[in-house]
Amino acid sequence: MTAAQEKKRAFTVLYEDENVIVTDKESGVNTEAVLAALNRERPAFAVHRLDRNTEGVLVFAGTEEAEEELSACFRERRVKKLYHALVVGKMPKGHAVEEAYLAKDEKRSLVTVSSRPQGEKIVTEYTVLEERDGCSLLEVALHTGKTHQIRAHLAFLHHPVVGDEKYGDEAFNRSVHATRQRLLSYSVTFSCGGALSYLGGREFRSAKKI
Repeated sequence: MTAAQEKKRAFTVLYEDENVIVTDKESGVNTEAVLAALNRERPAFAVHRLDRNTEGVLVFAGTEEAEEELSACFRERRVKKLYHALVVGKMPKGHAVEEAYLAKDEKRSLVTVSSRPQGEKIVTEYTVLEERDGCSLLEVALHTGKTHQIRAHLAFLHHPVVGDEKYGDEAFNRSVHATRQRLLSYSVTFSCGGALSYLGGREFRSAKKI
Protein backbone atom coordinates (compact mmCIF):
# COMPACT_ATOMS: atom_id res chain seq x y z
CA MET A 1 0.00 0.00 0.00
CA THR A 2 1.39 3.40 -0.96
CA ALA A 3 1.56 6.32 1.47
CA ALA A 4 -1.17 8.08 -0.52
CA GLN A 5 -3.47 5.04 -0.31
CA GLU A 6 -2.87 4.67 3.43
CA LYS A 7 -3.55 8.38 3.99
CA LYS A 8 -6.85 8.12 2.10
CA ARG A 9 -7.90 5.10 4.12
CA ALA A 10 -6.88 6.40 7.55
CA PHE A 11 -8.08 10.01 7.37
CA THR A 12 -8.85 13.00 5.20
CA VAL A 13 -7.47 16.52 5.57
CA LEU A 14 -10.08 19.18 6.40
CA TYR A 15 -7.65 22.12 6.56
CA GLU A 16 -3.93 22.60 6.24
CA ASP A 17 -1.45 25.45 6.41
CA GLU A 18 2.14 25.87 7.57
CA ASN A 19 1.19 25.73 11.26
CA VAL A 20 -1.86 23.48 11.53
CA ILE A 21 -3.23 20.28 9.99
CA VAL A 22 -6.87 19.42 10.78
CA THR A 23 -7.78 15.85 9.89
CA ASP A 24 -10.96 13.75 9.88
CA LYS A 25 -9.85 10.39 11.28
CA GLU A 26 -11.50 7.06 10.55
CA SER A 27 -12.62 4.67 13.28
CA GLY A 28 -10.13 1.88 13.96
CA VAL A 29 -7.08 4.07 13.29
CA ASN A 30 -4.92 5.32 16.14
CA THR A 31 -3.51 8.82 16.40
CA GLU A 32 0.05 7.57 15.92
CA ALA A 33 -0.84 6.01 12.56
CA VAL A 34 -2.23 9.32 11.29
CA LEU A 35 0.84 11.14 12.58
CA ALA A 36 3.17 8.67 10.85
CA ALA A 37 1.30 9.06 7.55
CA LEU A 38 1.47 12.85 7.76
CA ASN A 39 5.17 12.77 8.57
CA ARG A 40 5.89 10.90 5.37
CA GLU A 41 4.82 14.03 3.49
CA ARG A 42 5.62 16.94 5.83
CA PRO A 43 6.54 17.71 9.45
CA ALA A 44 3.67 17.06 11.88
CA PHE A 45 3.40 17.01 15.67
CA ALA A 46 0.64 15.53 17.86
CA VAL A 47 -1.04 18.01 20.23
CA HIS A 48 -3.96 15.85 21.41
CA ARG A 49 -5.28 12.35 20.78
CA LEU A 50 -8.43 10.40 19.99
CA ASP A 51 -9.11 6.83 21.05
CA ARG A 52 -8.50 4.33 18.28
CA ASN A 53 -12.21 3.65 17.78
CA THR A 54 -13.32 7.28 18.09
CA GLU A 55 -13.56 8.92 14.68
CA GLY A 56 -13.59 12.54 13.61
CA VAL A 57 -11.65 15.78 13.96
CA LEU A 58 -8.03 15.38 15.05
CA VAL A 59 -5.56 18.31 15.03
CA PHE A 60 -1.79 18.30 14.47
CA ALA A 61 0.80 21.08 14.50
CA GLY A 62 2.98 21.69 11.45
CA THR A 63 5.98 23.29 13.20
CA GLU A 64 7.63 23.04 16.61
CA GLU A 65 6.56 26.61 17.39
CA ALA A 66 2.94 25.83 16.49
CA GLU A 67 3.14 22.64 18.56
CA GLU A 68 3.99 24.66 21.66
CA GLU A 69 1.12 27.11 21.10
CA LEU A 70 -1.45 24.47 20.15
CA SER A 71 -0.50 22.25 23.07
CA ALA A 72 -1.06 25.21 25.39
CA CYS A 73 -4.41 25.93 23.73
CA PHE A 74 -5.61 22.37 24.30
CA ARG A 75 -4.19 22.22 27.82
CA GLU A 76 -5.82 25.53 28.80
CA ARG A 77 -9.10 24.54 27.10
CA ARG A 78 -8.92 27.36 24.58
CA VAL A 79 -9.93 24.84 21.94
CA LYS A 80 -13.63 23.94 22.12
CA LYS A 81 -14.30 20.32 21.21
CA LEU A 82 -17.77 18.87 20.64
CA TYR A 83 -18.60 15.21 20.25
CA HIS A 84 -21.59 13.28 18.97
CA ALA A 85 -22.41 10.04 20.75
CA LEU A 86 -25.16 7.51 20.10
CA VAL A 87 -26.03 5.94 23.45
CA VAL A 88 -28.30 3.20 24.67
CA GLY A 89 -31.72 4.25 25.98
CA LYS A 90 -33.54 7.52 26.62
CA MET A 91 -31.75 10.15 28.68
CA PRO A 92 -33.52 11.38 31.82
CA LYS A 93 -32.99 15.04 30.82
CA GLY A 94 -32.70 16.87 27.54
CA HIS A 95 -29.64 18.66 28.84
CA ALA A 96 -27.43 18.06 31.87
CA VAL A 97 -23.99 18.73 33.31
CA GLU A 98 -22.87 15.60 35.13
CA GLU A 99 -20.08 15.32 37.71
CA ALA A 100 -18.26 12.23 38.97
CA TYR A 101 -14.77 10.90 39.75
CA LEU A 102 -12.53 8.90 37.43
CA ALA A 103 -9.71 6.55 38.43
CA LYS A 104 -7.24 5.03 35.94
CA ASP A 105 -5.96 1.47 35.90
CA GLU A 106 -2.86 1.83 33.74
CA LYS A 107 -2.07 -1.90 33.63
CA ARG A 108 -5.52 -2.81 32.28
CA SER A 109 -5.86 0.33 30.13
CA LEU A 110 -9.18 0.91 31.84
CA VAL A 111 -10.86 3.61 33.92
CA THR A 112 -13.58 3.40 36.53
CA VAL A 113 -16.10 6.13 37.35
CA SER A 114 -17.65 6.63 40.77
CA SER A 115 -19.76 9.15 42.64
CA ARG A 116 -17.27 8.89 45.52
CA PRO A 117 -14.32 11.30 45.65
CA GLN A 118 -11.62 8.93 44.43
CA GLY A 119 -9.41 9.65 41.46
CA GLU A 120 -9.89 12.86 39.48
CA LYS A 121 -13.08 14.89 39.23
CA ILE A 122 -14.74 14.85 35.80
CA VAL A 123 -17.47 17.07 34.36
CA THR A 124 -19.38 16.01 31.25
CA GLU A 125 -22.12 18.07 29.59
CA TYR A 126 -24.63 16.60 27.17
CA THR A 127 -27.57 17.76 25.08
CA VAL A 128 -30.01 15.35 23.45
CA LEU A 129 -30.18 15.98 19.70
CA GLU A 130 -32.67 13.24 18.83
CA GLU A 131 -34.05 9.88 19.90
CA ARG A 132 -34.20 6.91 17.56
CA ASP A 133 -34.60 3.14 17.73
CA GLY A 134 -34.25 2.96 21.51
CA CYS A 135 -31.17 5.17 21.51
CA SER A 136 -30.31 8.84 22.08
CA LEU A 137 -28.02 10.96 19.93
CA LEU A 138 -26.10 13.35 22.16
CA GLU A 139 -23.90 16.37 21.67
CA VAL A 140 -21.22 16.12 24.34
CA ALA A 141 -18.86 18.80 25.67
CA LEU A 142 -16.08 17.98 28.10
CA HIS A 143 -15.40 20.43 30.93
CA THR A 144 -12.52 18.13 31.90
CA GLY A 145 -10.62 15.97 29.44
CA LYS A 146 -9.62 12.64 30.98
CA THR A 147 -8.84 9.26 29.44
CA HIS A 148 -12.00 7.51 28.14
CA GLN A 149 -14.10 10.15 29.95
CA ILE A 150 -17.09 10.24 27.60
CA ARG A 151 -17.36 6.48 27.24
CA ALA A 152 -16.85 5.66 30.90
CA HIS A 153 -18.99 8.50 32.28
CA LEU A 154 -21.95 7.73 30.01
CA ALA A 155 -21.68 4.04 30.92
CA PHE A 156 -21.68 5.05 34.60
CA LEU A 157 -24.93 6.94 33.90
CA HIS A 158 -26.36 3.67 32.45
CA HIS A 159 -26.34 4.99 28.88
CA PRO A 160 -23.21 3.49 27.30
CA VAL A 161 -22.03 4.39 23.82
CA VAL A 162 -23.42 2.01 21.20
CA GLY A 163 -20.73 -0.34 19.92
CA ASP A 164 -18.29 0.37 22.76
CA GLU A 165 -16.48 -2.91 23.42
CA LYS A 166 -14.84 -1.82 26.67
CA TYR A 167 -17.53 0.07 28.62
CA GLY A 168 -20.59 -0.78 26.55
CA ASP A 169 -23.61 -3.07 26.81
CA GLU A 170 -22.49 -6.28 25.10
CA ALA A 171 -25.99 -7.73 24.83
CA PHE A 172 -27.39 -4.57 23.27
CA ASN A 173 -24.48 -4.29 20.86
CA ARG A 174 -25.06 -7.86 19.70
CA SER A 175 -28.79 -7.31 19.35
CA VAL A 176 -28.35 -4.34 16.99
CA HIS A 177 -25.26 -5.78 15.27
CA ALA A 178 -23.17 -2.77 16.30
CA THR A 179 -19.78 -3.36 14.70
CA ARG A 180 -18.19 -0.02 15.51
CA GLN A 181 -18.13 2.49 18.35
CA ARG A 182 -20.61 5.30 17.72
CA LEU A 183 -18.57 8.20 19.07
CA LEU A 184 -17.53 11.09 16.82
CA SER A 185 -15.23 14.05 17.45
CA TYR A 186 -17.66 16.33 15.67
CA SER A 187 -16.11 19.80 15.74
CA VAL A 188 -13.15 21.85 16.93
CA THR A 189 -13.21 25.65 17.38
CA PHE A 190 -9.97 27.54 17.99
CA SER A 191 -9.36 30.44 20.38
CA CYS A 192 -5.58 30.57 20.19
CA GLY A 193 -3.34 33.61 20.38
CA GLY A 194 0.09 34.62 19.18
CA ALA A 195 1.10 33.27 15.78
CA LEU A 196 -2.14 31.29 15.64
CA SER A 197 -4.50 34.20 16.34
CA TYR A 198 -5.65 34.08 12.70
CA LEU A 199 -7.50 30.86 13.61
CA GLY A 200 -9.55 32.63 16.29
CA GLY A 201 -13.19 31.59 16.02
CA ARG A 202 -12.54 29.13 13.17
CA GLU A 203 -14.59 25.94 13.47
CA PHE A 204 -13.81 22.70 11.67
CA ARG A 205 -16.42 19.94 11.47
CA SER A 206 -16.17 16.28 10.62
CA ALA A 207 -17.90 15.18 7.41
CA LYS A 208 -19.04 12.01 9.19
CA LYS A 209 -22.46 11.31 10.72
CA ILE A 210 -23.35 9.04 13.60
